[in-house]
Amino acid sequence: MHSDDTPENGPDRPDDDSEREPATGRSNEALVSPEWVADRLDRFRNDDAAFRLVEVDVNREFYRDGHAPGACEFDWETDLQSETWRDIPSPDEFERLMGDHGIADDTTVVVYGDNSNWFATHLYWQFVMYGHDDVRVMDGGREYWMEQGFPTTRAVPSFPTVEYTVPEVDESHRAFRRDVYEALDSETTLIDVRMPEEYRGELTAPPGMDEAAQRAGHIPGAINVLWADNVDSNGLFKPPHRLRELYASHGVTPDDDVIAYCRIGERSSITWFALHELLGYDSVRNYDGSWTEWGNLIRAPIVAGNDE
Repeated sequence: MHSDDTPENGPDRPDDDSEREPATGRSNEALVSPEWVADRLDRFRNDDAAFRLVEVDVNREFYRDGHAPGACEFDWETDLQSETWRDIPSPDEFERLMGDHGIADDTTVVVYGDNSNWFATHLYWQFVMYGHDDVRVMDGGREYWMEQGFPTTRAVPSFPTVEYTVPEVDESHRAFRRDVYEALDSETTLIDVRMPEEYRGELTAPPGMDEAAQRAGHIPGAINVLWADNVDSNGLFKPPHRLRELYASHGVTPDDDVIAYCRIGERSSITWFALHELLGYDSVRNYDGSWTEWGNLIRAPIVAGNDE
């Protein structure tokens, strides 16, 4: 259990991580270290809207057990999607969510969460689509922060409400089912980031997950490159040269048009983040309808087994 009086200065990162290459892709660093966050905790806790820290977890109990000081919580089930439409928040809903948590148009937002940042990268992806320029992911996510003894608290922050305006809606980072249908007869690379058992059609969802589908398998032509292959065992993203080697080994090149998918779009957002934000691959989309949509469509083509 981590206490509120954990020393403010975080520990050094492992020696084998000391020469990580800088993230590339956006104008601001897409990926920041836990040390970077720890050095700015006073700014994240300040009522001034210059900096905000957001935790979003699969398991909401984690936030209540302790979180980085100053971090507010977003609920992925109610804040980051419509419970009726299962769509991401509308621009109006996004503006209200941000403003209610003291996030302004020019705020430096850092997101993190459990499961090596599943829903943190999903939230990051939404920020990018809604034109927020300065958003970043904390490398390693919640687990790394806690395991390495960085400061924690159970105090829930409350920040003054501010005005937030979505400057643009850029859906070039998002794939819809019509795009996937078109990809079946094109050179687009489909990446299924799920577990091999899901890809082969032995499971419709990971154990313990409620969202499933009527049918199991994968989209024809999709290659299986696990979301977890983007990170090391400690939850830190692999350095760019290793990510490039990973995708090159599967025939994915910087010039490819790529659509990534999983079950509901959260795991595939990690692959989108790695390819588009860290490696700078230009044409990468996240199909957030993913298997809960495709696996429930009548007559949608599906392949079971290891065949692409």
